[in-house]
Amino acid sequence: MKRILLFILTNILVMVTIGIILSVFGVGSYINDRGGVDLGSLLIFSAIVGFTGAFISLAMSRWIAKKMMGVQVLNPNGHLSQGQREIVDMVHRLSRAAGLMHMPEVGIYPSDEVNAFATGPSKKRSLVAVSSGMLERMDARAVEGIIGHEVAHIANGDMVTMTLLQGVVNTFVVFLSRLAAWAVSRLVKEELAPVVHIIAVIIFQIAFSILGSLVVLAFSRYREFHADSGGAHLAGKDKMIHALQSLQRYSGRVADDQGAIATFKISGRKRMKLFSTHPDIEERIRRLQAS
Repeated sequence: MKRILLFILTNILVMVTIGIILSVFGVGSYINDRGGVDLGSLLIFSAIVGFTGAFISLAMSRWIAKKMMGVQVLNPNGHLSQGQREIVDMVHRLSRAAGLMHMPEVGIYPSDEVNAFATGPSKKRSLVAVSSGMLERMDARAVEGIIGHEVAHIANGDMVTMTLLQGVVNTFVVFLSRLAAWAVSRLVKEELAPVVHIIAVIIFQIAFSILGSLVVLAFSRYREFHADSGGAHLAGKDKMIHALQSLQRYSGRVADDQGAIATFKISGRKRMKLFSTHPDIEERIRRLQAS
């Protein structure tokens, strides 16, 4: 499961932590006096925990991405090399073309992989980061296509949409995990039931979160096609196709030890389709050529 993005992993940890704290302090109790489950109270509790976890993860996304990837943020008003200045100017130019009112932060992260990513809690607080390996190996046309793709992610509001989707998935995860935990706790002695219930909640919540992540990963694959189309509109169709063809040649230079952030990037390693953050590049190229 290394491919599950950092957003999902952070979300699971935050959601489990919130759920445990609320359970320990008896907040949002959904077990009635007869030992049964109040489904209405449980659904409200689940929605609060689920959406809180998703929005905390969203708020932390840019900061965590910087720390995890070692991103060097480029100050547009500071002293930059010619290459760095070209990247900043390219991001800003494409961002203005996309109608963004606030320019994303621009950064470079040290990695031999050929890739780039965009993240952030909103269009006003976004980040576009490119790898040093990509800048060393790709020509200007491919770089512009890739950056156009990442800017399109920001303009499309993909992170916010993913957060809302994750909130809905979280709600069902919390609801079903507690319902299943209650059922399990009914199978043991009464004095052991509270402990079994808490342990079962944690186990079921992690298991259901992993299953729920399949929905988020499916959306991740869908949004890549949409961002390719946006990148073609911003940078030019030929440049976007050229960028994907260039990525295809360097598919072996996609970091596998940073799998948690894979869905932020423009390209990923091939995996079983259900667990893949990105569709096949061949299919992405075919769709662009046919559009």
